[in-house]
Amino acid sequence: MAASPALLSLTPAVSRHAHLLFSRCPTPRHIRLAPPAAAPSPGGSPGPGVFLSPRALSQLDELAAFRYEHVFPHGLLTVRALTRGPEDDAVAEALVRLLASSFSETVRWAPAQRYAQLLMFVIRRYLHERRGLAPHAAVLVGFYRPADAAGATEDDVDDGSEDGEGKDEGEMACTAEVSFDAVGAPGAPPTPTPPLDFPYICNMTVKTALRRRGIGKQLLKACEDLVIKMDAKRRVYLHCRIIDQVPFNMYRKSGYNIVETDSILVWLSLQKRKYLMSKELPQASVVESSTKDFDDNILTR
Repeated sequence: MAASPALLSLTPAVSRHAHLLFSRCPTPRHIRLAPPAAAPSPGGSPGPGVFLSPRALSQLDELAAFRYEHVFPHGLLTVRALTRGPEDDAVAEALVRLLASSFSETVRWAPAQRYAQLLMFVIRRYLHERRGLAPHAAVLVGFYRPADAAGATEDDVDDGSEDGEGKDEGEMACTAEVSFDAVGAPGAPPTPTPPLDFPYICNMTVKTALRRRGIGKQLLKACEDLVIKMDAKRRVYLHCRIIDQVPFNMYRKSGYNIVETDSILVWLSLQKRKYLMSKELPQASVVESSTKDFDDNILTR
C-alpha cells in the first residue's frame, strides 16, 4: 500500500486554522495554559504559550497512551502515535525514509540523488509540522515483530536502535495520518475535498517487504480505533486512487463507500483520478466490547 494522495502534492501541508493553536486572546476560565517547558514532554505535549482546553488535554493523554496490537500467525503488529518529543526523533527519521521510498514507488521512477534529498527534506518538514498539531491530528507508526523474534536476546534488542527501528519495538512496518477536526485538517486536501471538520485518514503506507500480510487492514482498524478514543465525529473520510484496486477492495470490505469521484478533468493536471470514500464508525461501547472479546480470546489460547 503506497502513500495516499495527501502527501503526493509534495507541498508541506499545514492547518488552515493554525492561528487557533496560538491564540493571544485572554485565557477563559475553562481553558488552561500549558506549563512552560524547555523541551516537549515525553507525551508530546505542546510547548509554552499553547492554550489547551480540558478536552484537548484529555485527548493528549489518549494519544500518549494509545496502543493498538494485533497478533498474526506470522508475527505481532503494534501501532502507536508518533510524539513530538525528542525521544521519537529517530523514529521520525526512519519514517521519512519509509515515506520517501513509498513515494518513489508511487510515481514509478527512481529520483535522482539531488531530488531524493529534496524529497526527504520536504517530507521531514511536513512530519515536523504534523507532529506539532496534536491533539488535532496524529501520525501513527506501526512496528512488526515476526513470530520467531519472541526468543530474541538482549543483544538483538539493542541492534538497530540508532536508525529508529530498534528490536524492542520491532521493524517499522507502516504508517498513517489521522486528522480529527478542521484544525488538524491538511491545508490542501486532495479533490474531491472531504468535510474539514470530520476525521480524515491519509498517507497510509505499508513497507514493501511486509505487504500482503494483512498489515494494511489492521493499520486501518488502528486509525478507526483512535478516532473513537479521541471522541471525534464518527464519520471518517479517506481517498483512494481509482487505479489502486487492492486498497480499494480493502476499503470496501472494511465498510467504506464511495461518496464522490474525481472529474476526468484532473488528468489535465497530471494527477490520477480518486474516490472520496467514507464510513460511519460504531459507537465506542460497541468497539470496546469487541476489543474486550478479542483480548479474552487471546488470553484463553
